Amino acid sequence: MSTFPAKPENIERHIAFLTYDAVKLLDVTGPLQVFSDANALLGRDAYTTTLASLYGGPVTTDTGVALNTRRLAGVGLDTSDTLIACGGEGVHTASRDNRLIAGIQRAAEKCGRVASTCTGAFLLGKAGLLDGRRAVTHWHDCEALARAFPETEVDPDPIFIEDDGVWTSAGVTAGIDLALALVEADHGRDLALDLARNMLVYVKRPGGQSQFSEALGQQTPSATGKFDALHMWMKDNLTADLRVDALAHRSGMSPRNFARLYTEETGLTPARAVEQMRVDAARAMLENPAVSVRTIALRTGFGNDERMRRSFARRLGITPQAYRERFAVDVVESVAS
Repeated sequence: MSTFPAKPENIERHIAFLTYDAVKLLDVTGPLQVFSDANALLGRDAYTTTLASLYGGPVTTDTGVALNTRRLAGVGLDTSDTLIACGGEGVHTASRDNRLIAGIQRAAEKCGRVASTCTGAFLLGKAGLLDGRRAVTHWHDCEALARAFPETEVDPDPIFIEDDGVWTSAGVTAGIDLALALVEADHGRDLALDLARNMLVYVKRPGGQSQFSEALGQQTPSATGKFDALHMWMKDNLTADLRVDALAHRSGMSPRNFARLYTEETGLTPARAVEQMRVDAARAMLENPAVSVRTIALRTGFGNDERMRRSFARRLGITPQAYRERFAVDVVESVAS
């Protein structure tokens, strides 16, 4: 793989998105939008983008939307360009295509930077581009990536990783994070911040993908739906008594039986579930700078800001104030402002 050159102000960089049948549409269009918006903010074509596939022609995405692509071998990448292997349901079938893998290897030798979104990391791994490097993919697939490519150090937590010119990212929307980081590397932090504000996203999300996957897991109904109604009530009553005895009484069970069944059903202890719900609610409120940390701690059931600080440290690895500061710096404050 070529060495990525230092960033001359007016260089035009080519970004090629490698696709295949059943590629995830958002893995392509999310980063694609970042580079398009970067051109608009810069007022020039700093980036040209190409949708590529092994043979060119129409590629059907996971949504059924067809993408018109060019043949990978004919894209013409050089040392100032980037190849991004996109993820999706079809990635494992694609990774068994030796002609495609050979095409990725040839392209990587020519371009200065290689990247993947979500499970596109499996294509880079099959091409040998992750050997001896750190990498990440969607949290659900990290163990499979580590098993498939034992010479790769798979770190399941980061949103994205860069290791010696090879960039990998976590699940789906993390492709936007990756693209923002590439733009920052090319054109500086100010442009990346402007892009993030325009897109209403973080330029660098606090914490790692593990915290987001855990929070999303809380939004998923339990296996049989047994505790769905209880979860809805808990989220609406975070300041109530949510200890095991009270939750068991509300569920018509003994505390011991409730704790056992709840953990079996959700994979979390009741105490951890309550804490995560309160942290999630507090995170949303911290995005409003007009509400004090102390008030948020009271409204979300922590009782005081010190107890909320300890919970944030356990669950997210940062303090509530640090979470707020990162949001205020990196994300547009409100539509009205």
